[in-house]
Amino acid sequence: MSTSRIVETLVGLFVALGIVALFFLSLQVSGISQLGGERSYRIYARFENVGGLKVRSPVSMAGVRIGRVGAISIDPQTFQALVELRIDSQFADLPVDTSAKILTSGLLGEQYVGLEAGGADAVLKDGSTLKLTQSALVLENIIGQFLFSKAAEGSGSNAAPAAKP
Repeated sequence: MSTSRIVETLVGLFVALGIVALFFLSLQVSGISQLGGERSYRIYARFENVGGLKVRSPVSMAGVRIGRVGAISIDPQTFQALVELRIDSQFADLPVDTSAKILTSGLLGEQYVGLEAGGADAVLKDGSTLKLTQSALVLENIIGQFLFSKAAEGSGSNAAPAAKP
């Protein structure tokens, strides 16, 4: 075998290893590699508005990821968003009065569910529903309310004072 054939083979092997490494890196970044490997249990939360929350968004407590959003649907009785939270089994001792909020990473980052533990002795079981929830803050609604209140203030201050007799 000539040296040019050996060099071409080594370069091809190096490129193939690079492609495999990029594939595994993309799996780690996207979180897809964690789909079936971890044992988890399901809890549910109802929200008036989930904003930009997506399936597979993180569920965290005190800044630590403890699970992922499993599904988002509409509850046909209450017409609220029903969010399935898949919590890692190592966090199976969450109190029943745990609360859930939809939060945003940074100013315009991705949304995630933040859990805050309560003080009850009883713990959540598989299939439990959280009672205390806070919906997502939608930036467009906040800006609209701010502009509306400023417009109302402006129209009230331009009125001419009543004439005194």
